[in-house]
Amino acid sequence: MSETFADLWRVVVLGIVEGITEFLPISSTGHLIITSDLLTFQGSLGGTFEIFIQLGAVLAVVWYYRRDLWQQVRSAPRDRAVQRFWLNLAIAFIPAAAVGLLLHDWIKERLFTPPVVATALIVGGVILLLIERRDHAQGTASVYQVSPKQALGIGLAQVLALIPGASRSASSIIGGLLMGLDRPTAAAFSFYLAIPTLGLATLFDLAGSLDQITRGDALNLLVGTVVSFVVALLVINWLLRYIAHHDFKIFGWYRLALGAIVLAWFWLAR
Repeated sequence: MSETFADLWRVVVLGIVEGITEFLPISSTGHLIITSDLLTFQGSLGGTFEIFIQLGAVLAVVWYYRRDLWQQVRSAPRDRAVQRFWLNLAIAFIPAAAVGLLLHDWIKERLFTPPVVATALIVGGVILLLIERRDHAQGTASVYQVSPKQALGIGLAQVLALIPGASRSASSIIGGLLMGLDRPTAAAFSFYLAIPTLGLATLFDLAGSLDQITRGDALNLLVGTVVSFVVALLVINWLLRYIAHHDFKIFGWYRLALGAIVLAWFWLAR
């Protein structure tokens, strides 16, 4: 029993980490891999736990935008702007989905390691800082104004998020900024894009791991998902208010610092 409670404590911590990091451009998967290693968490199921509890963050997006989503559903048959928006989400979703489907097993076997995460954090941090040297205060100011070309650019950028540590939100936000979206719109489009991207990735990974899941694993997955939902909901609200008046540089510097620390820790611990 004490071992079960010890695991639940670790699961709660990992759920908090997922909720905080999923929509910040700092890599939730990378943070989960690092935290799992530090906590010696044995319930990873070969990376399935880290992927599955992202479902909590997806549900947080659905809940946060529930009124807008419901209005879109009601108006979709006659509203060309909503139809174009959904089409653009599909366009942005396809590249990462296709590559992820092809390389899923290889990524889980080879890339879910602290050195890969650290390297991706550092490289992504440098890119984010370089991107933020440009002015992104002006640009496409609504997700309904995003063009198919912009959506494709965001989707191609999101392919990089298949590397643990690269960050799905960072990749899609950077893609949005490069394609001419202003910061709030790039973040909002990234949030919406998380619904199909993370939702289907979670279901696909779970389907391939059902035979490994025990009753204790199911409890861990449920608790981690609920915790990540609550925390992610708070983070979405905070981030949208933050980027209305700030850029993403602080996250770039954070990535550089964390990546350097993880690399040093890994090599010293060998």
